[in-house]
Amino acid sequence: MQYVIPVITLIVGLVGGFFIGVFYLRKQMEKMQSDPQMLQKMAKQMGYNLNNRQMQKAQQMMKNNPQLTSKKGGGKRK
Repeated sequence: MQYVIPVITLIVGLVGGFFIGVFYLRKQMEKMQSDPQMLQKMAKQMGYNLNNRQMQKAQQMMKNNPQLTSKKGGGKRK
């Protein structure tokens, strides 16, 4: 009985942390769509150096892909 509360607390914390992380990541992705400097910064952190044409293409891909920032989640791909 003494292990029940810590286990439940751990599970609730993990689930809550997951949903907070997903919410934060979606907000960041939405910001990147409208802020090319933020997208450039992320690309440099990943080791890529994008030129202007590649930046425009990346922004266009993010705008055309509703799965990245949709409110209902990704779902299955066909």
